[in-house]
Amino acid sequence: MNTHPFTFHGAHLHALPSGALHWPEAQLLVVSDLHLGKSARLSAVGGAQLPPYENRETLQRLDTDLAATGATRVICLGDSFDAAGLDALLPEEDLLWITRLQAGRDWTWITGNHDPAPVALAGHHRADHREGALTFRHIATTGTPGEVSGHYHPKARLSARGRSLSRPCFLCDAQRLILPAYGAYTGGLYCDSPALSSLMDADAQAILTGPRLYAIPMPRRAAHRA
Repeated sequence: MNTHPFTFHGAHLHALPSGALHWPEAQLLVVSDLHLGKSARLSAVGGAQLPPYENRETLQRLDTDLAATGATRVICLGDSFDAAGLDALLPEEDLLWITRLQAGRDWTWITGNHDPAPVALAGHHRADHREGALTFRHIATTGTPGEVSGHYHPKARLSARGRSLSRPCFLCDAQRLILPAYGAYTGGLYCDSPALSSLMDADAQAILTGPRLYAIPMPRRAAHRA
């Protein structure tokens, strides 16, 4: 599998092309912002129409990553569902798929701002989770070294061979690691936005996902001179 290995607070991690994070030593796969049920929610409120199969595309991606890594533990970093209660309203086929993925695995659902907790599904339900030197939660904070989070759906632009590419990305500095959104059709926030530029240190890196992973200095907007 094409991965980008790196070390974060003593943990030897691998960024995967899908946007998942693999920690082989802990047999752990971490994903963030699946936003399952998004198309159904938007359709119900008259919003933008998304393809109705986004749940299955996301679950297939997760199925593939679990098979490739052999992970026996999973942490979902919040916003696993697009709104509270959708975990009980997914099509039966999708719910059975999730149940099959959970079978024989230690599964932790982290609370997100969209989904307080998918209580209709098995697994642990927590506000955050500590594993060795790493702390897993949905939204990045300050003063927590070794923090792994999601929420922002970071993405970055890369110019290559005269073309501009836009891809979801991991953001990493000395204190924190932010995962890209894992779900299909989730959109994203460019990492040169004020929200992310103010959060990440000056030496932060962006790891762009896709068929080939690229690690580049985190793009930032040029400062305007008076």
